[in-house]
Amino acid sequence: MGIPTFVLASASPARRRLLQNAGIEPVVCSSDFDESQVQLNDPLPLVETLARKKAETVAGQFNDALILGCDSVLSVRGEIHGKPANASEAIARWQQMRGTMGVLYTGHALIDVAKKQTVVRHGTTNVYFAHISDRAIQAYVATGEPLQCAGCFALEGQGSLFVEKIEGCHTNVIGLSLPLLRHMLRQLGYDATDFWSSTPSN
Repeated sequence: MGIPTFVLASASPARRRLLQNAGIEPVVCSSDFDESQVQLNDPLPLVETLARKKAETVAGQFNDALILGCDSVLSVRGEIHGKPANASEAIARWQQMRGTMGVLYTGHALIDVAKKQTVVRHGTTNVYFAHISDRAIQAYVATGEPLQCAGCFALEGQGSLFVEKIEGCHTNVIGLSLPLLRHMLRQLGYDATDFWSSTPSN
């Protein structure tokens, strides 16, 4: 059996760049799954369920592919945060987050369409936020970056200025744990390097 096409069921540029930097050029096929269909208060089953739903939504479009779905949320003081709805919400969240530690959860679902096998896992990373001023918060939100990110910050972007340290996988914070993906691929019988020479087809 040959190596299947690697499909990223996400429009996230950050996730795509992570895969590309690791030598995997994915076919991008955004799931456009309605996340409001999943109402869970525990971050672990929430991100795993959303990741699986996103992958399943895309899987029906392919006969022989590996479909990767991901979803991330940030938990601060027991409260779950996804992407902020607007700038005002982002400012309020940062005023709560500054000087605290949050836990970034990312669910990963990998579906092997041909084998009809699915692996679902999650990664967690502790993120320590700097105690920044209201002025810095307003300036950061004005860039628009926090509005596109779970937890109101991008570790790979300007938000990195306001993160004191992390404990755990840093790529998990960006939206996709590469070490976890490597283990998931192995569980399905592949080596991550198998996909280094694969080229996407449209």
